[in-house]
Amino acid sequence: QVQLGESGGGTVQAGDSLRLSCAASGLTFSSFHMGWFRQAPGKERELVARITASSGTKYYGESARGRFIISRDNAKNTLYLQMNSLKPEDTAVYYCAAAKNPFAYIRRQYDYWGPGTQVTVSS
Repeated sequence: QVQLGESGGGTVQAGDSLRLSCAASGLTFSSFHMGWFRQAPGKERELVARITASSGTKYYGESARGRFIISRDNAKNTLYLQMNSLKPEDTAVYYCAAAKNPFAYIRRQYDYWGPGTQVTVSS
């Protein structure tokens, strides 16, 4: 059974940093391309960042570019998202997701999802 579990969320102030982790089990982690999505109340779930299986290619959504860093440790079956210079508009539930498709950029292209972790940024 595939399981993805996010951790590291919380409540911080604007300008602070957070590091999210996503532990994976039940799948060959090194064979999956991974993504971080987020969903704020009343908004669509959006891709924040994605990384290919070998870490060869990284993509950042416009909101994350220059502030967030996605990485993975295939030996530990873990995905990370380092979030710096957080803003109130970064407040959302953050989800990690796994895809077999190396060109997965949208929600329906991802095969497995974690339950999410709340990030709240106060001004």
